[in-house]
Amino acid sequence: MRPLSQEESEVLGALLGMVPSNAKPPSEDELFAVDLRDGGMGSIRLTDKSDRPRKMGSELVTAHYIDEDQIPAIISINLDQEGRLFEMDFWKVDFSPLKRYPMPEELKQGQPSAPSSGGRG
Repeated sequence: MRPLSQEESEVLGALLGMVPSNAKPPSEDELFAVDLRDGGMGSIRLTDKSDRPRKMGSELVTAHYIDEDQIPAIISINLDQEGRLFEMDFWKVDFSPLKRYPMPEELKQGQPSAPSSGGRG
């Protein structure tokens, strides 16, 4: 367990800013990060100092951006079974390691749109 980095805090804040106020989870006094084994994509478990057992509940918000290597990356904030912040999950569409955390202004809410085939339908 470690403190959130400044980049993690900024991305988390930007993502929570996309959530309507009536759907925001309760705010935590102090959040910590636990790095997840995800092949270097950058996912973290969000926790406080309690040892209460927790499990994945639901997805709160999803956003995307283009990583430094031009590969789309998707970030989701997930809640636990009690509706508290649970994890910040990164996923690159080619499963490669994350090159860098996004700047908050790069985040676009939702999933990336599929590239058009350019063909006629």
